[in-house]
Amino acid sequence: MKQLIYRLLLMMMAIGMMTSCYHKQAPKKNEAFVDLSERQLDSISFSSTHHYTNKYNFVVKEDSLTLLRQQPEELVNDLPTDSFCVKKGKLLVVSDIRILPQDTIDSVWVQLGTEDAQIGWIHESRMLPNVVPDDPISQFISTFSDIHLIIFLIIIVIISMIYLVRKWVNNKAKIVHVNDIDSFYPTLLCLIVASSATFYASIQVFAPDVWRHFYYHPTLNPFSVPFLLSIFLISVWSMLIVGLAAVDDVRHQLPLGEAVLYLAGLAGVCATDYIIFSISTLYFVGYILLILYFYYALRKYYHHHRVEYICGKCGAHLYKKGKCPYCGTINE
Repeated sequence: MKQLIYRLLLMMMAIGMMTSCYHKQAPKKNEAFVDLSERQLDSISFSSTHHYTNKYNFVVKEDSLTLLRQQPEELVNDLPTDSFCVKKGKLLVVSDIRILPQDTIDSVWVQLGTEDAQIGWIHESRMLPNVVPDDPISQFISTFSDIHLIIFLIIIVIISMIYLVRKWVNNKAKIVHVNDIDSFYPTLLCLIVASSATFYASIQVFAPDVWRHFYYHPTLNPFSVPFLLSIFLISVWSMLIVGLAAVDDVRHQLPLGEAVLYLAGLAGVCATDYIIFSISTLYFVGYILLILYFYYALRKYYHHHRVEYICGKCGAHLYKKGKCPYCGTINE
């Protein structure tokens, strides 16, 4: 009994000693939570609204870009200043951004470094129309958003369509929607292009900030962007896949000369769809036109261009029963 009491006392003393020696450590600071300076916080805030910040790269897209050698305050206060020009195609990097509320023209000034180790300042409102992000996707978007290119495409499309219509009237050439081949891929490609153009314009109208962020930080991965952009990128990839399938079908169904003419007409129709739906959607007419276009294209294909019969003798595709145009067999 005495030994039991002695052991209990020893255990209680040991527990007491362990408890008294326990020291609760202060929680370690997570490395993700880093103290940021006021300058860094300002940079993050600017990037969230303007979508670019320090060390971002641009390329001059116009003939030249004029930069101020002195500090922006000197120009604002009407002091003598000097400037220099950066020519088209030259790389620029953002080295500093300054906000001057007293500037009545534009409060945002951007400092740019050039390939020649020169540094100059410019208003953001003057810089953005004359530069493009140093990324091939952004440059592609900028090129296809150029009003001069759109006008050029319209002229080319009109000339091409007039030529194709004359060719169809004279020789009954194969043209999508009019005298189509037995393949749904060309029709599907046109519908995807029309839908993509409508969706592209819709993003610009209803979510311009989303599109602007994509313009400055582009990607071709549809699973790393917001939902709206994900749908748009999936439609772009669908265009590529369906386009390749259409080319393969045309190559197998038509002789080389007719296949080239048909594909040229298909490209012209797709370009027409892009121009019509991307512009009309900006004025909210594109949605009605898209519904009518889907009805017209699907009805035209399923009622006039889809093959329903095969010749019992030579196996040729027939749009209707009767005499086979290839072997002359009567198919009832």
